[in-house]
Amino acid sequence: MKEISEILKAYSVAKAEKKKTALATVVKVEGSSYRQPGARMLVTEDGMLTGAISGGCLEGDALRKALLSINQKQNKLVTYNTSNEEDAEVGLQLGCNGIVHILFEYIHDETENNPIQLLQQLELERKEAVIVTVFSLKRNASQIGTALFFRKDSPILTHDNEALSLISDVKEVLKNKASAVKKLHKENDEEALIEYIKPSISLVIAGAGNDIQPLVKMATVLGWRTHIAEGRATHASAKRFPKASQISVVKPEQFIENIVIDDQTYFLLMTHNYKYDLAVLKLLLETNCHYIGILGPKSKFSRMLDDLSMEGITVNEEQLSRIHSPVGLDIGAETSEEIALSIISEIKAVASERAGTSLKYKSGKIHNEIHYGK
Repeated sequence: MKEISEILKAYSVAKAEKKKTALATVVKVEGSSYRQPGARMLVTEDGMLTGAISGGCLEGDALRKALLSINQKQNKLVTYNTSNEEDAEVGLQLGCNGIVHILFEYIHDETENNPIQLLQQLELERKEAVIVTVFSLKRNASQIGTALFFRKDSPILTHDNEALSLISDVKEVLKNKASAVKKLHKENDEEALIEYIKPSISLVIAGAGNDIQPLVKMATVLGWRTHIAEGRATHASAKRFPKASQISVVKPEQFIENIVIDDQTYFLLMTHNYKYDLAVLKLLLETNCHYIGILGPKSKFSRMLDDLSMEGITVNEEQLSRIHSPVGLDIGAETSEEIALSIISEIKAVASERAGTSLKYKSGKIHNEIHYGK
């Protein structure tokens, strides 16, 4: 979501300055690639780039293709074969061993439900959604592009009625929470990237000490929302945390009163005040939040369990599975910045359903597979 948010901001600036734009989207990958389907980049007519479709290898040529799309006011699909370093046509020597198909869409500002307008819907509500992009690998074929937005219990938005035939597939993608590419079996070999997009991570932190500052900075770089809450007004302030999305001075029993908890909400207990952390933990155990990170040694958490037991509260196995104590990955962290990196890394691993181990020992591909249906 961070990349999309930055693209939308850049588009707003470009529109205000009356600059024409094009949106580049990775729609299909065969083999290996630095970026996966759904990666996007906005290009303005004066060559400003926002977002990324590769590690920097394709951007130069993609800029030229995007400017051509802008000048001709047409959508275009370009295929880059990165598997052959001696490919004279591409000449990029990427060594990624894959084929990347990128769709370039000229943004007609006046067109209803154009690609930018469909992407803008993602920021109106904090809910998961699906974006459909229709494309054709056939040479010189007409490219429909970003065609449909779907969110449960919201109106379906589209500028292409044929895309409505994919609704059953869209609902399946939303159910499985996994993107897919589907062939449409048409004369012009059309396919559709049916992309599952979830809200950005909401990081709710109990604590406003100095060790929280690098944590908020790192989370902000990743595009996560951060909510800081604790009882000390001298610590929980905008001056100390200018990058925080929200700051609250609350008693522990009020901690979750104004917080929306969904499957993208992650809690950290880092007040360095045992009683405050324990009181918040009691509240969180009664919610469906799936991640609770507690700063401190194992002995602290053992004491918490003992104190809860004395109050007649038994923490079951399902609740224990959601608690991460000590919080963070084992990277030998000591300084507050290193500890922040450890914590951020663990949350990212949990959010991606990964173990957080070294890629050196991973068998198979780095990225999750995109399902290519018929």
